[in-house]
Amino acid sequence: MPNYLDIAQREEILQLHQTFTGRTEWPTWLLLIGVYLGWLAVVLASPRLGLWPSTVLLIPIVTLWMSVQHELLHGHPTRFVWLNKLMGYAPFAVWYPYTLYRDSHLLHHRDEDLTLPGVDPESRYFGQQDWQRRSALERGVHFLNKTVPGRLLLGAPLALFGLAREEGRRLRRGDRQAWLMWLTHGTLTLLMLAFIVHYSIIPAWHYLLLISVPALSVGALRSFYEHRPSALPHQRTVLNEAGWPWRWLFLNLNLHLVHHDLPKLPWYFLPRVYRARRAAWLARSGGYLVKGYGELARRHALQVVDSPRHPFA
Repeated sequence: MPNYLDIAQREEILQLHQTFTGRTEWPTWLLLIGVYLGWLAVVLASPRLGLWPSTVLLIPIVTLWMSVQHELLHGHPTRFVWLNKLMGYAPFAVWYPYTLYRDSHLLHHRDEDLTLPGVDPESRYFGQQDWQRRSALERGVHFLNKTVPGRLLLGAPLALFGLAREEGRRLRRGDRQAWLMWLTHGTLTLLMLAFIVHYSIIPAWHYLLLISVPALSVGALRSFYEHRPSALPHQRTVLNEAGWPWRWLFLNLNLHLVHHDLPKLPWYFLPRVYRARRAAWLARSGGYLVKGYGELARRHALQVVDSPRHPFA
């Protein structure tokens, strides 16, 4: 537990972990089962629902699934890494194998490296020399990605291009772990697509391009202004006081500083811990506060949120 917490805060958090909810993790179990059943129900009911109503329902389910995977990799609802991996490996979101997401995201939690390009695997910034090598077109694309419409349009394709580039290098080097991971994930994805084609009216290409990619785009909105460069690591992470639909879809990860400081705290306790010490959290963040995703959309529909070039990396 972070050493900056006072005794009262430490005691409150320990008490939360000792409650029936904290010990059983029943909200996460319920959510995990619900997402599996919800995905299966929509796929099987798609002949009666229709293609586009099924699409509209599946996009938030797949987005929620990515949030559930995030809980699993942080040790919820069990402490068994292998069991969480087994439950989280379903390729509903298609593009990122669970183990790749888990390993890169846990590296991202080294807060002293947050936002640093080439060090933080989830950084959206460029180092000075790398930025100078970029063409005018590339710079324009990355500036556009710093607006909300640009993020929704370009966030997923840019992420997938970067994924293909990095993982392609590993595969060409003959990285055994990468080959095993992608063969396993690829096999499961093909089996899932075969199931979808056989039991639903959703074509495989439609699921890939018009369900999984839009779900990735919605997830990209969450990370749009999740971190910023700052000299102090704890002032690099946002507190976004989002409304309830977004809080549920992202499992309260909008309160991102609380999650980074307390990564073992489950999603359903994050708002309670934040509300109990809101002023202290705001002070710790250096005033890095956003009043919801609507505010981001209003402020950054046309204006970039910041520069893609990292100011001190």
